[in-house]
Amino acid sequence: MPYTGTTNMQWISTLVAIGMALLVIGIRMRAAKKPTSLRKILIPPLGMSTGFLMFISPEFRVPITYAFIALLVGILFSYPLIATSQMQVIDGAVYLKRSKMFPLILLGLLALRIALRGFVEEFVNLQQTGALFFILAFGMIVPWRIAMYKRYKKLQNEVGV
Repeated sequence: MPYTGTTNMQWISTLVAIGMALLVIGIRMRAAKKPTSLRKILIPPLGMSTGFLMFISPEFRVPITYAFIALLVGILFSYPLIATSQMQVIDGAVYLKRSKMFPLILLGLLALRIALRGFVEEFVNLQQTGALFFILAFGMIVPWRIAMYKRYKKLQNEVGV
């Protein structure tokens, strides 16, 4: 297969995705050592929401049905993250419990994402593929963080933190 700029971009995006997954695992493991807060729970989806600005550019726009499917898949993928994100109260502060499954689930979701990318790219261009996977990731993080928010508030109310 001859070298193309698209092939190079695919490899770069794969390496970036792997790097981001490893970064998230590292951040999550470090976060378990410090108390969590509503701010730490809510900032990631709020910060990520700025990514929707990509849709200003026509190259990133996707059919609404594709966006809806990506969102539904993201919501489906959020369930393992929700299941492995437990909290506990230690000395009056709320902490995330470390989960040995979390890194495995995150790496599994990454592998699935990489496997799906080839399929998705048969129907849309590289920019649209990126946009669809952004929607998928957003659909994954929002339900996960809402579940974390609810658990955090419940623990706060139970112990009066």
